[in-house]
Amino acid sequence: MMAAKKRWSELSTAAKAAVLIAAAAQIALQAAALWDISQRTPAQIKGSRKGWVAASFINFAGPLAYFLRGRA
Repeated sequence: MMAAKKRWSELSTAAKAAVLIAAAAQIALQAAALWDISQRTPAQIKGSRKGWVAASFINFAGPLAYFLRGRA
């Protein structure tokens, strides 16, 4: 069974804070990955620069994958 979706106004203060912290972390992680990709030479990146830029838009997984596997 799926739980019913809640509106923002129905969330507790703690749940709202958790969502905002997760969103801020996601944005910061993606911004860091995009900045790092733009600063490196092609020889310093494993794979395609365009591919890593696209992957960085996949929630937390893309930027984390880049930092763990994409840098030479």
